[in-house]
Amino acid sequence: MPSSLKNKSWLPVYIALGIVWGCSFIFIKLGLEFLTPVGVAFGRTALGALALVVVSKSRKISLPTDKRIWAHLWVVAMLLNVVPGVLFGLAETHVTSILAGIINAVTPLMTLSVMMIVFREERAKSYQVGGLIIGFLGVLTVLGAWHGLGANPISAIVALLAAVLCYGFAFPYSRKFVLPYKLRPEAAATTQVCLAAATLLPFYLMNGIARDNYRPGPVLAMIALGVFGTGFAYIWNFQIMAAAGSAIASSVTYVTPVVAVIVGIIFLGENLSWNEPLGGVIVLLGAAISQGRLGLNRE
Repeated sequence: MPSSLKNKSWLPVYIALGIVWGCSFIFIKLGLEFLTPVGVAFGRTALGALALVVVSKSRKISLPTDKRIWAHLWVVAMLLNVVPGVLFGLAETHVTSILAGIINAVTPLMTLSVMMIVFREERAKSYQVGGLIIGFLGVLTVLGAWHGLGANPISAIVALLAAVLCYGFAFPYSRKFVLPYKLRPEAAATTQVCLAAATLLPFYLMNGIARDNYRPGPVLAMIALGVFGTGFAYIWNFQIMAAAGSAIASSVTYVTPVVAVIVGIIFLGENLSWNEPLGGVIVLLGAAISQGRLGLNRE
């Protein structure tokens, strides 16, 4: 893909991506003021699809025509957009956006686990196993496992972990079944998000609106979540990969929980227990070790 960042600094786009994805959890919380979890998931995919269609049309990029590609992209849409979109919404009706943002940081660890256990793409190395164990301890610290789950319902915690597990399956599935087709990133992302919106549409029509109270703040939050967090974010991510490499692009995962904590405290007045940021740091440390970022991968 030709990248407009090839000869420019990718840092502004990297920062924008980290902020948008980090704010996604507060946007979800605000969207739930007038939408159901299904409504939030549909709204973000519908707006994201609209943004991506406009971009693809303006760049004269055609969508794939092979039915097999559409089938694989529908699976990716289910794993990246539909199921986790609903689950995050369900969870955030009971837990803070801060907790959702921190749990989302488990994604790299979940992806590695799925690659090793389900797809068997590589043999587990000692530093990867060590990173996974540290990351698991980090999750227990975030949840305050030594005194139960406190005010967090078990159903909400299960929903968050199930959403992250979907992400864990999505990335190796995409690499194995979608990337070999060598689609333009805009074409793949547009098709995927359109399929997600189409899948969620009938459920939205049945039960998408929670209450007829459309305050400007929540409405603007949903527009930002859809257009930027589910639309342009895909393009930005591919641009960073093209300009700076996949390692730099994937490191945005370390930025999003920090942003989620800051905006949750400032704009929603959410409380932060001491164990949540500590656990988040442990999770990120485990992810860094498992990805070989700390120089512990020499075996």
